[in-house]
Parts: sequence; structure tokens; C-alpha cells
Amino acid sequence: MREAEFEIQTADGVMDTFVCHPEEGGPYPAVILYMDAPGIREELRDMARRLGTVGYYVLLPNMYYRTGREGNYGYDLAQIRSDDSQRTKMFEVMNTLNNALVVSDTAPMLEHIRSSDAATDGPVGCVGYCMSGQYVMSVGAAYPDDFAAIASFYGVGIITEDDDSPHLNADKVKGEVYLAFAADDPFVPQPIVDALPGVLDAAGVSHRVEVYPGTEHGFAFPQRPVYVKDAGERHWERIFALYDRNLKR
Repeated sequence: MREAEFEIQTADGVMDTFVCHPEEGGPYPAVILYMDAPGIREELRDMARRLGTVGYYVLLPNMYYRTGREGNYGYDLAQIRSDDSQRTKMFEVMNTLNNALVVSDTAPMLEHIRSSDAATDGPVGCVGYCMSGQYVMSVGAAYPDDFAAIASFYGVGIITEDDDSPHLNADKVKGEVYLAFAADDPFVPQPIVDALPGVLDAAGVSHRVEVYPGTEHGFAFPQRPVYVKDAGERHWERIFALYDRNLKR
């Protein structure tokens, strides 16, 4: 596995980005991994590596770069589950992002992909966890000719009452969409999960919406107390199949 840290210039600063891809062969289809609320950590790099090993050029951007680099977000990652004040600070940083900012940040990432000899010039994939469910749907609509495969796991904010709700632009998405949810998730109300198939059908989006039985929010992350191995492995199976269909042409 080849790994590197790139500094990608955005409209608002420099976004530090972890990149990995297989050591031999290539070029490889590109995938952007949009992080969950806790921020960049080794667990996410390991997930990027697992995706990379099956033949992808993977970007893992520090979406909180406007706040700071890894470990300097203003909260203690090790304490967010046990200390309410640290968890509150994490949510404050999370709320500094919005759909427009992530769409803006994605443009230079796509430019980076197109300029890399290790990445193909073909379609791109993306996957978002937790807070980034809304963001992968937003970038899929903003860059429909780039993103051919869009995946989200227990993604929040896909349907909201705000003017920038991603579902309002779903008709612009050309890629195949896979949305997976936990059976028990206070961050994604069941009526939202129930509404999504109809919304995507009406928008003409090729999609699959799936609920993983016996799971809670965060089930795909091995270092979370709520990790469910069977569900975590199914999550990889679904991602690999989605990308094989749409990116490895």
C-alpha cells in the first residue's frame, strides 16, 4: 500500500488529505471517503486502506481543516463518549460545516484526482458516514458527471426542512446511490428512512435503501462499542459491489 499526505488548496485554506492506493498496478478508480463527526483518526485511515487494497485510489480529507489539524479540533477525542462537555465541543465543530462548504471543498479534490497519475480519468465514487450522509448526496448532485457511485452509512441530514436539504437536488444525481441505516438510530428518525425510497424514486435515482437489523448508529466502525462484525462486513460487501459495478469499467 502506498500512502501520502497531500495539502490541497481550497477556497478557504489548505485541507490536509490522506491518500492511499495499491503498491502495484494502476491507475485506479478514485474514491473520496468523507469522515464521521469525531474527525480524522487512525481508524478512518485503516478504513481507507481497506478500500484501497481492493484497487482504489482513496482520498480521506480532513473536513475540519478550517478548525485545525488532526488532534487539534478543540476537543479530546478519547473523552467524547464519557465527557458531555467534550461531546458538546465536537458537535460545535461538526456544525461549522454545511453542504455548500463541502461541495466547495470537493472541487479541488476532484482536480487533485484528475492530476494524479495513480488515479484513472473515469468515474469517481464516494462514501460518507454519520454527518457526511448529507454531504455525499450533495456532492453527487453538484458533480453528477464525476460521481458514479455514492454510498452513505447511517447518514444524517439527507432530508431536512432547510433550503439546502440534499433531497431537494436528488434529481440531479446521475450515479447509483446506496443508503444504509441502523435499526436503532436516534440521529436518523424512522420517518426519514421510510421516506427516502419514495423521494429517490420520484427523482429518478438508481438506488437501494437498506436497514441493518440489530445495529445502532456507528455499527461499521471496529473501535466503536456499537460495532457489529457481521454488519460491518456486509457494509464492505455492499461498498465493493457498488464500486465494482460503477467504477471498474
